[in-house]
Amino acid sequence: MNWREQRGLIKAMKAAEIPTAARGTGAVESRTARGRTLNTLCWALGIPVVAAAAGFLTQYPYRGLWAGVVVVLAVVAAAAVMAGGVWNRAGAATLASAVVLALPMFAGPTLYEVYAKRLGTPVDAVVLDTGQDRNSKGTALDTCSVADTSGERSTLSERQNCHGQFAVGAHVVLFKDPAGLLDPWVQETRSRSVDTVSLPISAGLFATAAATLL
Repeated sequence: MNWREQRGLIKAMKAAEIPTAARGTGAVESRTARGRTLNTLCWALGIPVVAAAAGFLTQYPYRGLWAGVVVVLAVVAAAAVMAGGVWNRAGAATLASAVVLALPMFAGPTLYEVYAKRLGTPVDAVVLDTGQDRNSKGTALDTCSVADTSGERSTLSERQNCHGQFAVGAHVVLFKDPAGLLDPWVQETRSRSVDTVSLPISAGLFATAAATLL
């Protein structure tokens, strides 16, 4: 093989290496893009899921409210930092923070009602007394005292669906938490249907938060 043939062979080999390198670079870029997409999806779904769970946590008595508030504030901060600081989307960060803050307010009571009605044990009860209590801000909140067929008494608030709609002596139904952690949900009938207003609002806020972050 003379020097001209050798030079031609070297040129052909170098030309063959260029598409191979380009394909390697393209594969790396493709994997990087998929990684970014997966990371975005995880944040877009994870933040509203945790926000809704925090809303449900606030429905637990005693320290559940404070623990839920702390988680909500942490999730709002995470949404603002990821959208505004990491992804540099100031508008999306503002909208996502507002929606994530509002989501637990609707999703918490809705999940409480869904859980109590779908999984709770219905027990007949009678209303013993009704009244009002004032919270730390001085706001009057309706309460009702009920007794079930076993003789167990419970004092329920607006969180358990006691909004002053029950008269003393009225027969009601309690949906008791099978785990015994949540206070029972009270209503007039044994219907397990869920409030048709709060459920779509919660779903809409969840979808808006996820779409905004995405």
